[in-house]
Amino acid sequence: MSEKSEPSIWDGFKAFLMRGNVIDLAVAVVIGAAFTKIVNSVVEGVINPVVGALGTQSLDSYSSCLKGPCEGTGDSATGVRILWGSVLGATLTFLITAAVVYFLMVLPMAKYLARQEARRKAKEGTEEVIEVSELEVLKEIRDTLLAQRGSTTGTASDRPVTGQDGPGTGPDQPGSGPGRS
Repeated sequence: MSEKSEPSIWDGFKAFLMRGNVIDLAVAVVIGAAFTKIVNSVVEGVINPVVGALGTQSLDSYSSCLKGPCEGTGDSATGVRILWGSVLGATLTFLITAAVVYFLMVLPMAKYLARQEARRKAKEGTEEVIEVSELEVLKEIRDTLLAQRGSTTGTASDRPVTGQDGPGTGPDQPGSGPGRS
């Protein structure tokens, strides 16, 4: 019996690194980090000032007191304070970020890819029409050739019976008649 040697840890690690999906994931993380900077700059530089012009830029100061008098901030605060402004601010930031990503990145890319796909299908459609028309022409040529061959040289049962001399020497065939022997 031969012993099966298990691959070493190093060989397994090399195989893991050489898989295509690991490289794809690494590229996605790097692109995602760069993309995050773009989205954050659009949100902070364009969207937040517009929202701030309509209301306030920071909702963190909005809160409600649940129990007792809510005085002070941080560790010295008394009472139970609900910071609903922070939750509302984070929710709005998420919605604004999602809207920026969708309307400025995803939607234009989807339209671009749809146009590319339509062009590709149109190109395939014209190639298919050309192939179909060529196929139809070839079928017509085949049918014409078969019709011509069938009318001039039929099968043995289609030929008229001629004399003993063979085809083309009977009384109704060209090249036969008086003066020929």
